[in-house]
Amino acid sequence: MSNAFIIRQASPDEIDEMVAIDVDACTLYVEAGLDADLGPEHPYSVAERACWTRCAREGNAFVAGPPGAPPVGLLVMDRIDGAPYLEQLSVRRSAMQQGLGRRLLAHAVEWAGREPLWLTTYGHIPWNRPFYERHGFVAIAESQCPAGIVTVLEDQRRALPAPEDRIAMLMAGGDRS
Repeated sequence: MSNAFIIRQASPDEIDEMVAIDVDACTLYVEAGLDADLGPEHPYSVAERACWTRCAREGNAFVAGPPGAPPVGLLVMDRIDGAPYLEQLSVRRSAMQQGLGRRLLAHAVEWAGREPLWLTTYGHIPWNRPFYERHGFVAIAESQCPAGIVTVLEDQRRALPAPEDRIAMLMAGGDRS
C-alpha cells in the first residue's frame, strides 16, 4: 500500500475536481456495460453535485493525492436519517490498485466512529460488493433498511442503469479494531 497519498478536507471550490475524479473512475462502469451518460444537467447529476458541495461546506468531503499534486481520490460522507452514510468513494484509474481506496474507506469508518455506516452500490459488479465485504460490510435487504436509505436506493434506481442491482450495505457500529 502506498503511503504517498495525503487525505484532506475538500473545499466546496474543488467540486469540479471532485466530479472529474468520479467521472474518471466511472469509466470502469462503462467498460462493464453500465453507461449512465447522465450529463451535468441531468437532475440526478445536479442533485449529486449539490450534495457533494454541501458535504464539502460541512467538512465531510475529502480528497486524496500525492503531496503537491492534484487529488486522485474522493470521499464524500453524509448522514441519512441521522446515520453515517458513505455517499461516494472514487479513485482515478491512474491511482487504482495502490491502496488509496482502502485508505479512503478506513477514513470513512473513522469518520463514522462507533455508529453503523451505510452505503449503496452495485451488488453485481465484481469489484464493488466484494471490496466492501472484505472490509466488514454486509448487504442488507431493502425491507431491513431505514426509510432514508430506501429513498436513496429509489432515487438511484430511477436515474442509474441496472436499477435492480443497486443494493444497500452496512458496517455495524461498535468496536472495529
